[in-house]
Amino acid sequence: MSTRTKVAVIGSGNIGTDLMIKILRLSETLEIAAMAGIDPDSDGLARARRLKVATTHEGVEGLVKMDEFTDAEYVFDATSAGAHRHHEEVLRPLGRTLIDLTPAALGPYVVPPVNGDAHLGAVNVNMVTCGGQATIPLVAAVNAVIPVHYGEIVASISSRSAGAGTRANIDEFTETTASAIEQVGGAARGKAVIVLNPAEPPLIMRDTVHCIVSESDEQAITASVEEMVGRVQAYVPGYRLKQKVQFDRVRPGDALHGLTLAGNGEALKVSVFLEVEGAAHYLPAYAGNLDIMTSAALRTAERMAAHRATEVAAR
Repeated sequence: MSTRTKVAVIGSGNIGTDLMIKILRLSETLEIAAMAGIDPDSDGLARARRLKVATTHEGVEGLVKMDEFTDAEYVFDATSAGAHRHHEEVLRPLGRTLIDLTPAALGPYVVPPVNGDAHLGAVNVNMVTCGGQATIPLVAAVNAVIPVHYGEIVASISSRSAGAGTRANIDEFTETTASAIEQVGGAARGKAVIVLNPAEPPLIMRDTVHCIVSESDEQAITASVEEMVGRVQAYVPGYRLKQKVQFDRVRPGDALHGLTLAGNGEALKVSVFLEVEGAAHYLPAYAGNLDIMTSAALRTAERMAAHRATEVAAR
């Protein structure tokens, strides 16, 4: 008898399909019970059937009717922010834990290397956004050394990697990411920008992080950033710095990124440049933006399942 925790995936697009494959290939603790979509002809549902995963094209309503869903404890939502609100209404009364890969932000934000153990018992956790998963760890790394007055991130992704769900959620992306920069990253004020790059051939995901801090130890900040990069690489091997951490002096009264600095001493602008290459389990390697989301969601579910198993064993 399998001792793995059963899970289901809603969404048969790029993110949901990549997540399904990651669960099948990589997870030693999770077992995928079913995948739900709304397009009967989607590649995701066809691939799931070839991999012997039970499917439905009737969305969440079809999922809850499936025998395979009975034992699924966790449900990944890889659809859209608007759809997630409906899914939450359907699934919460059934006692299922939701891991939300949309920017709906109904539950607490989770970024694994920053606050991965903070919400292990939550019934609905939000994985923020691809840009948030890539950059918030670095804002938090700087904030661990000295308070971040302002954190701004720019996520540049290939236009090809932005599917219908991503494009429908552009506004939610900026709002949710900015909020999580503050709530998880620790910045007093956050801002997020996303760029859909139409270049051909497609370019790999690139991210820029700017933090405004008071005068501080540059070596300590660099060490904290590099340590955090290593922690993310533990589950996203293609996550890496493009160059050394950059520091620029900022004088009081300067208007920088919409923030006017006050006080008598100089401040620092800390800039971090990174790229995220995907593992190409299903998505192309340039789609690191989608890969980091599915990797973070998988890691979160595994931690939550392990926590629940420990609690049950202790009773």
